[in-house]
Amino acid sequence: MTHLGSGHPSEPVIAHIAARPGVQKLPSPKLTLFVAKGFLDPAHCTDLIALIDRHRRPSTIADANGDAAFRTSETCDLDPAEPAVARLEAAILDFCGLDPAHGEPIQGQRYAVGQEFKAHTDYFEPQGADFAKFCSVAGNRTWTVMLYLNEPAAGGATRFKVVDKLVQPETGKLLAWNNLRPDGTPNPATLHHGMKVRSGTKYVITKWFRERPWGW
Repeated sequence: MTHLGSGHPSEPVIAHIAARPGVQKLPSPKLTLFVAKGFLDPAHCTDLIALIDRHRRPSTIADANGDAAFRTSETCDLDPAEPAVARLEAAILDFCGLDPAHGEPIQGQRYAVGQEFKAHTDYFEPQGADFAKFCSVAGNRTWTVMLYLNEPAAGGATRFKVVDKLVQPETGKLLAWNNLRPDGTPNPATLHHGMKVRSGTKYVITKWFRERPWGW
């Protein structure tokens, strides 16, 4: 398999993803966002949910902003040696074509009733207090791949405010977006809000890719 490097420049990655059957691309010049329904089968999603429940811990944010309720979900790092995680990793890499060396470890998140992740971007602000800490080795984030593992009874949508796009959770649905503009600078149009779950529990998977190979 030919790897498409870090994801910047983005044109080869966009062409690779767009060529996959059933993939939808947001018709917006501001943001490159792909949606693939039914990417994971329900049984695989159930296995991943069990792993998240087993290892979850309170989520954090890179640059503290004084809002204790900004991100109220729980997070876990998924062990790549777990068969369900290894299958997921292989599927994501095949989907986006990016070099696995540039990928961060896969994370799982759990949102209970009332929990959310207020509007944020996945890239690290170059002027942010923790930019050097998080980006000095691997650089900034290029692409985000996110998957919904289930459908909460109510709430839990992902809102991309700048482009007025609301994505509803569906079991096995994948989202992939480019965090950078074509010139490689961070794209503020990627601002997104993991909205409050109103009933039930929401489980998601996130994998980020970096400008340079991952490491500390």
